Formats: sequence, C-alpha cells, structure tokens
Amino acid sequence: MAESKVTGPDLIEEGIPADDLALDVPIKGKVDGRQVIVVRTAAGLCAVAGSCTHYGGPLGDGLCVDGQVRCPWHHARFDLTTGEAVGAPALDSIQVYQPEERNGRIYVTGPIDASVPERTPPTAPDSVVIVGSGAAGAAAAEMLRRQGYRGPVTMIGVEPPIDRPNVSKDYLAGTAPEDWLPLRSPDFYEEQDIDLVSGTQVIGIDTAERTVSLEDGRQIGYGALLIATGAEPRQLPVTGSDQPHVHYVRTLEDSRAIIAALGAVSRAVVIGAGFIGLEVAASLRQREIEVTVVAPDDIPLALIVGKQMGRFVQDLHEEHGVEFRLGRTVSAIEADAVQLDDGSRIAATLVVIGVGVKPRTGLAEEAGLDVDDGIIVDDRMRSSDPHVWAAGDVASYPDQNAGRVRIEHWVLAERQGQAVARNMLGHDLPFTDPPFFWSQHYDVPINVVGHVKEWDDEVVVGDPSKRDVMIGYRKNGAVQALATIYRDVESLRAEHALAKQDAQALDSLLGET
Repeated sequence: MAESKVTGPDLIEEGIPADDLALDVPIKGKVDGRQVIVVRTAAGLCAVAGSCTHYGGPLGDGLCVDGQVRCPWHHARFDLTTGEAVGAPALDSIQVYQPEERNGRIYVTGPIDASVPERTPPTAPDSVVIVGSGAAGAAAAEMLRRQGYRGPVTMIGVEPPIDRPNVSKDYLAGTAPEDWLPLRSPDFYEEQDIDLVSGTQVIGIDTAERTVSLEDGRQIGYGALLIATGAEPRQLPVTGSDQPHVHYVRTLEDSRAIIAALGAVSRAVVIGAGFIGLEVAASLRQREIEVTVVAPDDIPLALIVGKQMGRFVQDLHEEHGVEFRLGRTVSAIEADAVQLDDGSRIAATLVVIGVGVKPRTGLAEEAGLDVDDGIIVDDRMRSSDPHVWAAGDVASYPDQNAGRVRIEHWVLAERQGQAVARNMLGHDLPFTDPPFFWSQHYDVPINVVGHVKEWDDEVVVGDPSKRDVMIGYRKNGAVQALATIYRDVESLRAEHALAKQDAQALDSLLGET
C-alpha cells in the first residue's frame, strides 16, 4: 500500500516559522525524505509520521483533536504523543519524532522511541475466548494484549482475519494483490500469544459451565467470552440460485471463486443495488466484464444516502458502462441468463447476489442470550449474561444518537471489538463512536458517518456530479448522519461532533446556526 507523496520543507535543515503553527493545525514537512507532520497541541509540540499505517493516507490532510490525529481517508486515529493507533482501522503505530523550537523556528530531529508504556488492567478474567475471527474479533484480541492482559486468548474462526472490505473492492477489481488481505501474519499471533484456531467453528456455548464446543469435538473454557460471529449473506429464494455460476460475496474464498470464473465470462448480472452489489459491479467493470445490475429499487442507495447521492452513483456507474434494470426482481436464474419478473431475460454466465446479510445469532439464541435482530448488548457491549459480550455485525447496541441499532460496517466492528477488550479488563467505558463506513466506486470514495434509517430533511452542500459534496440527514431537526465526497475534514469533524453530541457543530458544518 503506497504512501502519499512527500511534500513540505526539510524539517531538519529549514524548519518552519513558529508563528505558522496554529493550535491543532498540522503542517507537513520532510525528515530524511519521509513525510512528517508537526502539530502544536494544548500539551505542547508534537511531530509524527505523516502517513497512516492503514492505507497510507495523508495525516497532514486530516483532523487534529483531543491529542490525536485522524486520517482523512478511513478515520483511523493516532495518539500524537506516543504514535499509538488508538482507533481502527489502523492497527500499527506511527513513528514519533522530536520537535524543538529555536530562534522562532521549529525543527525536527530524527525518530525517537516513544513506545506505549506497559499497562496493568484494573481487572482480568481467567481467560478470554473470541468466537469469530472477523473485524471485531481480531481487533479485540489485539487490544487485549495492548491493554496489558496476559491471560490466555483464543480466537476461533473459519478463516484467519482478513481485510474484508477489499473482498468486494480492490482485490476483486484486480488492483490489489492477495497479500494485502491478511490483517496479520501467522507469526504475529504467535508472538502475541494469541491462539488462532482456524478452519473450524464453535457449535455450542454453555454459559453455566462457561465453555464453548467446537465442531471437532474440543471444549474450551472461558472467563470472558466475545461473540463476534458477524453476518451471512441473505439467500435469494429463486429457481437456479444454487448453480455453480451463482456467487455471493462475503469471504476471501467467495472473491477467489468469482475471479477464477472470469476467464470464461463476458457478461455478468449483479442482483442488488446496495453498496456491496455496486462495488462488485465496479470491480467487474474494471476487469472489462459487461455488467447489468438488477434491483427492485427505483434509485440505487436512496434509502441509505438519499435520492440525490443515489442518482449520482447510478450515473457514475452508467458512465462506466453498467446497465441498470431497476424496479425489477429476479424470477429465475438459468445457465446462461437471468429471467426477470416482467418475463425479460438478461444473458449472463456469471451471477453475483448481494441482497443484504443477516446476523449469525444462532449460537447466542441456543445459549439463552437475549436476541432481537442481533444479540442485545448494553452501552458497554455486554450481553444479558455478565460474562458474555458481543460486537460487530451481530450486535444490537444503543447508539447515543440513533437509538438501538445493528450496524454492518467494518470500522465500527473493529472499534466495538476494541471497546469490548477494554471493558473486559475493567475500564467500564460506554461505546460512543458513531458509525462510519466508506465505499469506493471507480475513482470516487463515499464516506458516511452516523446512522439514520429515515430522515425528515436532506441538506445538500455542494454537488455530487462535481465530486465535491456534503449531505446532512436530519431527523426531528437534528443532524444524525453525513455523507461526503472529497470533503474529508468535514467528515472527520462530523464524526467528532456526533461522538460529542455537539448539535451546534453539526449545524455549523452544514452552514446553519
């Protein structure tokens, strides 16, 4: 993953005028040819590496607040003093440098060791078992170790942790190699003393005995349990949906199977015009496959980001050669075509179905936990059993702005897993991060912060067709979500304001008081 272009003055030889450095406004510079940013915070001068460890985003174009720098691309957070990655999706720290002020200028010397101090958790369970090796589970396992937990940690999942967003984005499009996908190497888990059990799954949870049963016959005890089983694709109940050329997109194996089939494919049908379906359509077009998208919607994504953004996304895909058959449903899938409810047929030898997902709650229900469209948890992510937590796509939690929700976003799942790890160790902190996700369509990224199932008012600032827009979604007069294209700092500010429940800041972003 390439770093952003290195810009700015040489901070060792030239430095920057001290008067140029406003509070919490980063300035870019170079140290030994590497990007570094200098920030004046309330606590003093800070200097850190200028590239995010997630995808190499330019931190100097991000937001500095609360002693952190936040990446403009995917909202990763880093502590400006220690360099620690304190908020997903970044998992690795950034390098810290030594700034100093001399004769009215600020200079930076070579990298310094600002490693995170050892931590001692307030409490510690005898052992931790994590059911699920996706975003939430993997993030929780790492955070347990970073928070100083030294007890046994076992993470159980069918596949090792991967960068799942790439399954429908760059990897499927052929613009990212497969070695981008593992979140960590097997050696990492060994070094962290995390027992990663792959290729199997948990088939039962006994909350009375505090054990989980694996399909291979093993039983593992736990002091604290995280259920992070995620969600699975909704099946399309039509004739022919079980044929070999019909695919869903959830796992690395799903994406591999689609890629393997492309050699004999010239036309594909994507069923579903949500974000996953449209990302798949974009990826296939980048591989020069003819694509038709079929969906019952009148406008793609209108229920998620509104009609104006939805029309823009449709226009964008049509500019890239995607055909839409909207207001239609599929009645049957044949060997070489898809039949629609109006009797028409679309030729296709590849069909990809993306009609949503459903939470994997079976284990929780059988264990007697409270379940209602997800495992019910409190604001600490704890379930109805005090020794069991849930996080990610499977968790129904109380969002402080939107009420009880279940959200299917990668970054949110990681942050919930990190919150669970802290609370398992006695920190007792409410989870207040607003939902955030990004979706990539060709060269256009769409960022969304907050959540609202429906809204009263849609405030549009800018123009989607010019790749420069911010749309606020109001419910009962309050801004509850914001979608942006190339308004990265505004997106970061909205995320911060939603977390703080700062209605005035949200109104101000939209040019209202």
